[in-house]
Amino acid sequence: MDTTLYLIPGPLGEEFNPDIFPPQIKHIIEKTDHFIVENEKEARRFIKKITPAKEQSLLKLYPLNKHTSSTAMATYLDPCLAGIDMGLISDAGCPGVADPGAEIVEKAYRLDIKVKPLVGPSSILLAMMSSGLNGQNFAFNGYLPIDKIERKMAIKALESKSQKTDQSQIFMETPYRNEKLLEDLKQVLNQNTQLCIAYELTQAEEFVKTMNVELWKKTKINFHKKPAIFIIHQQA
Repeated sequence: MDTTLYLIPGPLGEEFNPDIFPPQIKHIIEKTDHFIVENEKEARRFIKKITPAKEQSLLKLYPLNKHTSSTAMATYLDPCLAGIDMGLISDAGCPGVADPGAEIVEKAYRLDIKVKPLVGPSSILLAMMSSGLNGQNFAFNGYLPIDKIERKMAIKALESKSQKTDQSQIFMETPYRNEKLLEDLKQVLNQNTQLCIAYELTQAEEFVKTMNVELWKKTKINFHKKPAIFIIHQQA
């Protein structure tokens, strides 16, 4: 099949310089009108900033989020089947990575549609790059359990896995629970375990810091409701 589903990374926050995105992304957006998106408002804002001259009325957007029914999703790739290229845009970062787009990509392969990933920001990789922890061996664990007891057990299990395998453990949290998670990390982790906290990456208030837990207990940060990535590493 000649048509392509382009995987288009989105900005990591409301403030972003379009120049951080490769020219290829601008070119693809300029020539594409059909997009599968998490949030229509955010997608339109992103497209307008990347390609100001593009006519917004030409856009055909297909919402993909927790409210999308399987019936609706089943038809989302119909334009590709009709010979029309499409784009899959993440709200923040890379489609398919901590993002609902993976289901669409899997469906594209089943339909023999070409999938083309494009270069753009990933908070997970940016945090790992700047953490100083083991970039040769790391794992992304998504969200930890909401239940406090289960969350503490998960933290301890990740620390133990890190120590046994020399593997940095990456995870995230819903922004309004960031500070509660940090308190749990301070309580559960060993004093010498390395903890990296990275938030507002690529934004004006960007923050990245790696210290052991003992030092984190003496440090105060305010990152309530700010998208954050956490990485822990306990050496053997």
